[in-house]
Amino acid sequence: MSSAPATRARKLPAERRAEIVQAAAAIALEGGLEKITLRAVADLLGVRPGLISHYFPVAEDLVIAAFVHAVSDEREALVPEGGEPLERMARLVSRVESSDARAISRLWLNARHLSRFSPALDAALEEQESFDRDRLTALIDHGIAAGVFAPADAFTATVRIFIAIDGFGAYANNTGAFASDAYWRFVTDAAEWALGLEAGRLREEIDALDR
Repeated sequence: MSSAPATRARKLPAERRAEIVQAAAAIALEGGLEKITLRAVADLLGVRPGLISHYFPVAEDLVIAAFVHAVSDEREALVPEGGEPLERMARLVSRVESSDARAISRLWLNARHLSRFSPALDAALEEQESFDRDRLTALIDHGIAAGVFAPADAFTATVRIFIAIDGFGAYANNTGAFASDAYWRFVTDAAEWALGLEAGRLREEIDALDR
């Protein structure tokens, strides 16, 4: 007695779209936003390019969705909810300064460059930066209320820390020439200053994470 051939379950549109965006984000983190093509995403998923264009008729929309997906995931890793302010800040800075953050640093650099030529990407980039600023400002406000941080104000501290992160990330493609703490602990030192912490306090908290 023969059985009917198994049929492949059709994915719901929302599931398929999410799968496409996730694949595009993986491509962007590996090789840059310019590497996102219908063919590249289709090959990664093992489907026809026509399926990708069905969900993203405009390729730029897929590029933007991939960027947003990647940086949104990183935001959750950088500033997770819950926990004491100093420990949360230590985890943020530790991740930023680690090799694990190199790919996302490159992606931000890549997006900033391409946004000069894409108003839609520029708008998405600004929106994501705004989300990051709000999340970090809320963390710093928490630390101020707890008596742990003592900056001039939370927003100023946020801006200074992000400038340090951006400056550090600008060397994501060329870190070989920087072998000292002056580079690898730059964000730590800048965050201590911006938050009104005594010198070495944040370093001490970061180093304790690895013990």
